[in-house]
Amino acid sequence: MPTILIADDEPNIIKSLDRLLSMEGYGVLKASTGAEALEQVRSRAVDLVLMDVLMPGVDGLEALGSLREDLPELPVVMMSGNATIESAVQATRLGALDFLEKPLSTDKLLITVSNALRFARLSREHAELTRQAAQDGEMIGQSPPMRAVSAMIQKIAPTQGRVLITGANGTGKELVARAIHTGSSRSEGPFVKLNCAAIPTELIESELFGHEKGAFSGAVRMRRGKFELADSGTLFLDEIGDMSLSAQAKVLRVLQEGELERVGGSDTLKVDVRVVAATNKDLLSQIRQGAFREDLYYRLAVVPIELPTLEERREDIPDLCRHFLRLVCRQNGFRNMTITEEAVGLLMARSWPGNVRELRNVVERLAILSAQPRITGEHVRKVLPETAAVPRRSATDGMSLKAQLAAAERQILVDELLAQEGNVAATARALGLERSHLYKKMRAFGIPPGTGKPEDRG
Repeated sequence: MPTILIADDEPNIIKSLDRLLSMEGYGVLKASTGAEALEQVRSRAVDLVLMDVLMPGVDGLEALGSLREDLPELPVVMMSGNATIESAVQATRLGALDFLEKPLSTDKLLITVSNALRFARLSREHAELTRQAAQDGEMIGQSPPMRAVSAMIQKIAPTQGRVLITGANGTGKELVARAIHTGSSRSEGPFVKLNCAAIPTELIESELFGHEKGAFSGAVRMRRGKFELADSGTLFLDEIGDMSLSAQAKVLRVLQEGELERVGGSDTLKVDVRVVAATNKDLLSQIRQGAFREDLYYRLAVVPIELPTLEERREDIPDLCRHFLRLVCRQNGFRNMTITEEAVGLLMARSWPGNVRELRNVVERLAILSAQPRITGEHVRKVLPETAAVPRRSATDGMSLKAQLAAAERQILVDELLAQEGNVAATARALGLERSHLYKKMRAFGIPPGTGKPEDRG
């Protein structure tokens, strides 16, 4: 049960509060001066302080100020038999959670104590969730492409410039958008996101701009849209390439004029929103096809950021694996797990068409299915049978890990080319690669054109 410190220079008050709180199951500590209260808090675990305003030596308000400096998260409820509005206001300004007048009402006291303890618990939970969210959203990777992305974020986040994030699915576009928001002057404001591809065309405008009651069938009450909800903050429009042309025109107006009208409404509303958009589509191609507005594109792409695929930042895989493993263990209540170099090497040698998102899912699957404190190469081979083709090597081979991985990747390409009888297009599809990317890899690994064709097998 929680422990409550009673600080009061009246013995009868301490005695009666001790009896009452003990009967309710609380642990009780006692102090008769402000200095004694500070000493108790600094040496014992205390969940709540009930403190009188007037005490000899260090009075309650002075002690409250010291507590706020040392333990800002500790809830303090002040008490006084000579309560005035001024003293209550001063206590609140110093950080008191509540203020009780003497003589104390038993019911009011117990309700105040319960609420204060609940508030403190919720505050701790919120702080922990915020910390965990920061860890979940941490950008991992020291590869040259990721260092370039991080440098760009640091440069543009403090500005008001709009950002267009491009990249394949699973590369972390929302993560970058959140990093931009966190590093901006709007970080204390809301971060609101909308997946444009997930909203039916007929509802997208209502989602963006809100609607008035009766605007359409089913609109039984007024509703604010994402732009209103993001006022003074950041609006992340994911999959912007899937937005209808009608909605695009209205978004353009908001960007140009900073104002909007709800669906079915006539009042003009001012909003101050920074828009960060993202897409996995080629918007310039969309513009040529008449599916995306050119003027909106240039409004959104003040600063473009293109995210690398996991193939292009393969050297980040070890750090990503360990990061995801820590997150999975924490989220599932598992004891801490490790992953061997062999297991990491197998994951590095694999193709990742789903990018970082796919890697995270695989690490979670490994953690759940391994039921071991350490994920090994055998676990990876069972979960991902295609990695069984990666040759096993011993430390006596005298090859560096990088050389072993390169050799393993080269062998995978050669084996698939043989299986596809030298058909590069079919090989690229089987490995989840773009054909141009496969050609680059073949050149890099010295695999000659025609490898795998029947005549090549001789």
